[in-house]
Amino acid sequence: MRDLAVLFKGNNLARLLGGLGVTLKLSLLSVALSVALGLVVGALMTLKSPVVRAFFRLWLETVRIVPQLVLLFLVYFGLAKAFNIQISGEAAAVAVFTFWGAGEMGDLVRGAITSIPVHQRESSAALGLTRTQCWRFVLLPQAARRLVPQAINLATRMIKTTSLVMLIGVVEVLKVGSQIIDAARYDAPQAAVWIYAVVFFLYFLACWPISLVAGRLEKRWTA
Repeated sequence: MRDLAVLFKGNNLARLLGGLGVTLKLSLLSVALSVALGLVVGALMTLKSPVVRAFFRLWLETVRIVPQLVLLFLVYFGLAKAFNIQISGEAAAVAVFTFWGAGEMGDLVRGAITSIPVHQRESSAALGLTRTQCWRFVLLPQAARRLVPQAINLATRMIKTTSLVMLIGVVEVLKVGSQIIDAARYDAPQAAVWIYAVVFFLYFLACWPISLVAGRLEKRWTA
């Protein structure tokens, strides 16, 4: 029980909750920026210009092939050294996760738009709808049904991936847990089990509601 008591010693539990707040702040800000940019990127990906397609294909392949941790190190350490600038760990994290999320989101948007049969555009034109009206009343509502569950899944992935930011000095929930474990390693050597169990539970609480929303939307739209 001494190992479990470490959780309630001093302000350890409050520190873990504060670390979760940092995790949620970084992930939600990154998700919001990724969605906003991803909608634009996805629309541009549907253009027939080979130059535009090649640019966004390179972007997408970069975020899929290069690990997020490498991107974090490149931005946080590489930019600071190459250009002699100061960038905080949180700013570097938001920049990297937005770069990653916008690329992935853009591809989801592109896939949702291109999955709509061509004859629906042709039918819209035959009915006298302008291109803007076609997008507003025909294409976007259908694309949203295909997009939202996948976008929510991307959001949960981004929340979980924020655990990497501890390696560039950001004190989020996993970093706080490690600090508590290090401080108690002599008095409660088995405390790591309980600390990481709480960290697991906090991540679960953060992601579970999002997964529920995705499941309900998918059932509602496919019924």
